[in-house]
Amino acid sequence: MRFFFVIIFSAFLLLGKSQESHNKLFSVDEFIQIVKQYHPIVKQAGLQIDKAKSDVLSAKGQFDPTINVEASRKTFDGKNYYYYTNPELKIPLPIGDIKTGIENNGGNYLNTEESYGKLSYFGIEIPLAKGLVLDKRRAALQQAKIFENQSEQDKIKAINDLLYNAYTSYWQWVGAYQLFSIYNKYVQISTDRLRLVRIASTNGDKSLMDTIEAFAQLQNVALLQSDALMKLNTATLDVSAFLWQQKDSAYLLPINFVPDTLLFTNNNQPIAALGDIISSALVLNPSIRAYNFKLESLEVERRLKKQNFLPTLNAKANILNKDYIFFKGVDAAFLENNYKWGINFKLPIFLREARGEYQKSQFKIAETNLDLKQKKWELENKLKNYYNEFTLLQQQLQIVLKAYNNYNTLYQNEILKFSNGESSLFLVNSRETKALEIQQKSIELRVKYFKAQKAIEWAAGTLR
Repeated sequence: MRFFFVIIFSAFLLLGKSQESHNKLFSVDEFIQIVKQYHPIVKQAGLQIDKAKSDVLSAKGQFDPTINVEASRKTFDGKNYYYYTNPELKIPLPIGDIKTGIENNGGNYLNTEESYGKLSYFGIEIPLAKGLVLDKRRAALQQAKIFENQSEQDKIKAINDLLYNAYTSYWQWVGAYQLFSIYNKYVQISTDRLRLVRIASTNGDKSLMDTIEAFAQLQNVALLQSDALMKLNTATLDVSAFLWQQKDSAYLLPINFVPDTLLFTNNNQPIAALGDIISSALVLNPSIRAYNFKLESLEVERRLKKQNFLPTLNAKANILNKDYIFFKGVDAAFLENNYKWGINFKLPIFLREARGEYQKSQFKIAETNLDLKQKKWELENKLKNYYNEFTLLQQQLQIVLKAYNNYNTLYQNEILKFSNGESSLFLVNSRETKALEIQQKSIELRVKYFKAQKAIEWAAGTLR
């Protein structure tokens, strides 16, 4: 049974060594670049911007010129009652509309308000009170442009969240890989030690208890290796969840891809001062900027609602001419005798609807401002928390690394004493276990350290 156990792990180590010969380094920059290019969330965020641009195009449609044709005819009992043929071109302006058209009217019972025969006209309709400064179509266009800018921030936020999760998975994978590699090394050490102790036991230099002690240590390290392998497999699948190809198809991380463990040993990641990070985040964070754009949109709505306090006063004037050329023979005398004008006036007496709608728009702005203040305060506290965590982890990591050097020195010294017959295998195993524990602790701290660094950038909204 023992022999079978050793054979299995020896074969596993040989397989691992054979794979090392064709391993490919998969750096964090390569990984993040793939995520940025092909991940569906990035593409979906881009589609949201395209939709917002479509909304802007739709809002601009309110200013499109339109052609309207109205034609009707009535004939009854052999009598031509009337006929109308009235094509019209309407050109919306930022303020008001231009209308031009021609008419061809006739019949025995034509409406007395209508002109008989061929007629052309050119005129303008313009608001003089309500709608002069801002109307619904201009407000809709302004808001559509604001929402387009807001969709840019939504895209940045979606990518920021995605990249944070991607970085977290990558560093988790690095930690799992490094831990598995360490246990591989110690399994090899324990296997070699068991072989040497057995030889010494056969020669009478070591007792049978030493052989059992060596085998127990091998079993212990092998169990730790098995658990590390399980965590490595899980971490590898987590990384694979972010890997997509150009044609929107996911794929698994190739088995020969290994993470960048050299960068993982860097304990001095650059980071700006906390005050600078907070100041920058309050300006650049996409959630904060989205609130600002929301306030801009609400301000447009408030200005539009304010127009309801003004009376509806629309004026329209048209130049009329015979035939289909409205500007033929137009002069001062002509204008005095060939025109049509009118006004439209309306004013609610109590203005209750206008006051209610305007107050609601003000409440929305006040509510959003409170939300923005709360969001800024939460952001500031979150950044302080992550920054303090990062700083403390950096200090803890320095302590753990120094502790590992001490434990490793004790371990190496115990091995030397054991080889000289001045120590026991129990003490060697004890020193080895402590060295392993502190190494595992250092890897866990490194993972937290790198995740905390990216958490600061994520909270600031600067992951791009």
